[in-house]
Amino acid sequence: MKIERIGIVIPAYNEEKRIKKTLDEYGKYFKRLGKNKIYSILVVINNTRDRTEEIVKESIKKSNNIDYINLKKGGKGYAVTEGFKYFIKKKYDLIGFVDADLSTSPVAFNELINNIGNYSAIVGNRWSSKSKIAKKQSALRRLASRIFNTLVKLLFFMSYQDTQCGAKVFRARELEKIVSEIYITQWAFDVNLLYLYKRHNLKVLEFPTVWVDRDFSSLDTIRASIKMFSGIVRLRLIYSPFKIIVRAYDSLPKLLKIKH
Repeated sequence: MKIERIGIVIPAYNEEKRIKKTLDEYGKYFKRLGKNKIYSILVVINNTRDRTEEIVKESIKKSNNIDYINLKKGGKGYAVTEGFKYFIKKKYDLIGFVDADLSTSPVAFNELINNIGNYSAIVGNRWSSKSKIAKKQSALRRLASRIFNTLVKLLFFMSYQDTQCGAKVFRARELEKIVSEIYITQWAFDVNLLYLYKRHNLKVLEFPTVWVDRDFSSLDTIRASIKMFSGIVRLRLIYSPFKIIVRAYDSLPKLLKIKH
């Protein structure tokens, strides 16, 4: 029987208060699963300013299925993409990513792994009637999420209920085909990723999940919503005849010798 190798990417930006518990639970859970599967966890630290790296190193001492890389650039999407490349290079079979705050438990994440079937990818869907939400987001965040999802459907003709759930698993052979085409690494990263799967005619399954909103997952909803909206508009322009506008905008700092 072929041993399946599964890589789990956990992006971490200033996660000193949460990363230890997440690694303890994920590390212990996946370490004790069946012998026909090998699970590896990669923490991708991205431009952090706290003790995240130090804490991750302590966790690695206790578990041989955890590793990390430390990037000097920021952005969750950039961190996840580099994690993808790490596991693709090592010839893993399945590659997924999950948020560092334990909103998705290792049990729930493993449900995605076990149900990918013949699909190229499987993504958590918090809005399914079959999902179990232990603690919901605030009303404002739920409203912002629904507006964002509606805009994604209108702009990209994708029928996903939940593009932003931070729990997704991909077959590495298909992921390798599109990873070099990922353009957006900030707020519209997930939409960019799923849209590339659509453009390559790769099947993606939305799957009910178990999820909890963490009290300390504070987010400026209005500010974040504006950035997410501008991100998907930018992405839509990139995949349109007007992509020259984005390229011209991106070249301005170089022309004016302005550093980002």
